Amino acid sequence: MRVNPNPLPDVIAALAQTQQQINTDLQQISSGQSVNVPADKPSAAAELIQNAGRTSEADQFLRSAGSIQGEIQNADSTLNSVITSLRRAISLGVEGGNGTLNSADRAALATEVRGIQAQLVSLANLTYQGNYVFAGTKTQTTPYVADPNSPSGVTYQGNSGVNSVTLGNHFTLQTNLPGSQLFSSPGGDMFQSIQDLINGLDSGTGIGTAVAEVGNASNSIDAQRVFYGNALNQLSAQQTYLGSETTQLAQRQNTIGGADLPSVISNLTSAETARQAALQAVGQTSRIDLFDFIK
Repeated sequence: MRVNPNPLPDVIAALAQTQQQINTDLQQISSGQSVNVPADKPSAAAELIQNAGRTSEADQFLRSAGSIQGEIQNADSTLNSVITSLRRAISLGVEGGNGTLNSADRAALATEVRGIQAQLVSLANLTYQGNYVFAGTKTQTTPYVADPNSPSGVTYQGNSGVNSVTLGNHFTLQTNLPGSQLFSSPGGDMFQSIQDLINGLDSGTGIGTAVAEVGNASNSIDAQRVFYGNALNQLSAQQTYLGSETTQLAQRQNTIGGADLPSVISNLTSAETARQAALQAVGQTSRIDLFDFIK
């Protein structure tokens, strides 16, 4: 029989290995993950990194979608207010076209329409998070400014561009219509029609024609509101998809790297038992000699 004259290094090596297993088990219990460093499971770690990247991307898309949703809802609500104001202007124009009114009565109506005109300029200059919504792509430029030298009473300073945002792989959403299309298009020029109504009330002529112009502008804007309704529907569908994707990614993350806690706890108990045995062995090695083996 061969006797190891110095078993202590082997016992200490076994103790270190056991302690490493204990540390690994404790870390898995604490984190709930079986892969805490790449060395734990290299292939799983690589997949976890890829999965985490996709999760981060989906989360970013969801945050962007939430911000865009707010902008589109504000734009749609503002257009509703615009239409309400135009209908009030139409009502005032119809009243002003009544042949029984005198010039003072019409002047009072014209004053109220001027107030509506100022309100419409304010609505067309809607901002959201510091950007002008109806300025096309010139989001830092005030779209409409009062201009007494302009036939419509205002000047458009934006452009005819549109803004888009990417909210997923192969999914891009247009987020706005420019003011030049919404409020200043030929045959539906809101500001020109309002200015014509003011002129008609001031002069007492052409009121009926101006009222029809305002009605055309209101109908044009109302029809274009469909764009914002459709955009909100598309956005809602994409948010649902992204939410489902993040749930699936979270489940996959747990499948790949989640710790089997009952098994880990069982391993920890066994490792702690082995550690105690190794410690006892270390304590006994100093008393071991050849006679212990030949008794």
